[in-house]
Formats: sequence, structure tokens, C-alpha cells
Amino acid sequence: MKSSITRLLLLPVIAIWLAATSTAQQTAAPVQQSPPADTSQAAKDHAQDKSKNNSNIKRQEETGVSNDRLFYTLPNFLTVETRNVPPLTPKQKFWVVTRGSFDYVVYPWYGFLAGISQLENSEPGYGQGAAGYGKRYGAYFADGTIENYFTGAILPVVLREDPRFYQLGKGGFWHRTGYAISRIFVTRTDAGGERFNTSEIVGSAISAGISTYSYHPKGDRTLPNTGSVWGTQVGYDTLTIVVKEFWPDIRRKLRRKREPSSGANAATANSTE
Repeated sequence: MKSSITRLLLLPVIAIWLAATSTAQQTAAPVQQSPPADTSQAAKDHAQDKSKNNSNIKRQEETGVSNDRLFYTLPNFLTVETRNVPPLTPKQKFWVVTRGSFDYVVYPWYGFLAGISQLENSEPGYGQGAAGYGKRYGAYFADGTIENYFTGAILPVVLREDPRFYQLGKGGFWHRTGYAISRIFVTRTDAGGERFNTSEIVGSAISAGISTYSYHPKGDRTLPNTGSVWGTQVGYDTLTIVVKEFWPDIRRKLRRKREPSSGANAATANSTE
């Protein structure tokens, strides 16, 4: 499935950019110094960032889930920045997966993926034209939704596993990357322990089998293709979880990019009075 591979390759671009920005920030930090005139403004901005972060963490500690979005768009509700959160009830697991699976952002996202698939003419059995695009759109939507429910709700409820990703938030880039990747294979239980992440590995395999042998073209209903879809889904989830680990760093960096302009505007306004 060429389009599945294309989808998998979209996030490495983000991950590479993530690595570059994180490294640049760590390298530049020791030599950058704020001008004395901006000290008070920088202190205020830092206090605001800290207040927002504390507010987000407090909400996570109260509800057990996040209200965050990757790059301010993609749902990131099962990622938490603190371990001091209550266990999720079965109802909460299904609710948060439903919320993310039918979020307004996913509709254009699946439309974009279906468009790539149409251009590549992957899975030719779908055909071309509006009908072919509609079938591809429906398949992408179903693929993503089925996997979300099996890995984030159905198996976590049955096996009493915690579907949330707990950000490490400290250490070097490679250490944090290794931690994020390991969470694909290791998960927390509802009781707070750790064990093999059956929900992710087995859940993605079940969803791959369901999608391949039900609504995908008959020519693609083979065991090797099912294995390819399974591997693509796990690989996509792995790259996504790495981005999730570093998203708070990127978010702070994006906020600080707006600080100089706001400070400069304030200084200009004061000088003209």
C-alpha cells in the first residue's frame, strides 16, 4: 500500500525538524543573552508560560487527560506531562478515543491522505474519479478509527492497561527519543505498574486484519499486505509518540518567537510617547 508508506513518511519530516530545532536551541542557549531593556518583559512572559503550564498540569491531574493539540491542531488528548493523574475509567477511555477520532481536524486530514492515495493510484481496485476518492477517504477514516478504538479503548479496558503517553520531559534528545520509542512496547497498567504494551501491538494487528479483509480491495486481501499495514501503523504510532515527547519544547520555542516582536512593539510605543 504505497499511500500507507507515504503517510508514514510524513512524520519523519516533522521529527527531523524537531531534532534540528531542539539541537539549535540547546546550542544557542549558552551564548544568547537578553538585552537589559527586555528583562522585565522576558520575566513576565516566562511567568505567563509557567502559569499556563501549571494550569495544564493541574487540569491533567484533575481529569486524567489533556486538552492539548500537536502543533495547535492534531488531537493530543492522551498525552500527559505529569504522572500524578488518576486512572482512567472504562467510560473515560472510550470517551477520549471517541473525542479524538471524530475531532474536526481529522476530516480534512483523512481527505489529504486520500488525495495522495488517489494521485499515486494506490490500491487500484478503488478506481479513480469521485467514486474512487470517496472509497479511499472512507477507508482511511475507518482504518484510523478502528485502530484508535482497539489500541486506546477496547483492549485497554479488557486488559486494564493505561492508553496514555506519559512524557519524560527531561534528559538529552536521544535519551528522550529512546524513552518515547520504548513506550510502544511498554505501557502502564491501571494499577500503576508496567508491562508489555499488548494494546498497541496486538490492537494494531487486529485493526490491520479487520481493514484488510473487509472493505479494502480484494486484490489486497493477503497476509503479507496485512503484515505491511500492521508494520506501517506501528511505525506511524512510533514516530507520532516521539513528536509528542518533544511537543512541549517546540510549543515553548514557538511562543518565545513571538516575544521579541511584542517587546519591540512595546518599546517603540514607549519611545513615541
